[in-house]
Amino acid sequence: MTITDFKALHQRRQAEHLARHGHRLAERQEDSFDLTLFAVEGFYAEIWRSRGEEQILFIHVFQTPNGLSDYLKLVRLPGNL
Repeated sequence: MTITDFKALHQRRQAEHLARHGHRLAERQEDSFDLTLFAVEGFYAEIWRSRGEEQILFIHVFQTPNGLSDYLKLVRLPGNL
């Protein structure tokens, strides 16, 4: 799936796709939010939730490494990536 196709999906479908095909790389907190970073099919997706909540507020999708700067100390890549 391309990043364009992924962006066109409803948020619920995006989350399902990440659960099935994404590689969870890291988690972090920013202000009152819990963030989870995934690598999936040539791009990255960051799930934002209110701290302690399960409901997804939004999914931020990006391809450039600039978006990884806040995670560099946290990322643990699986051996197959």
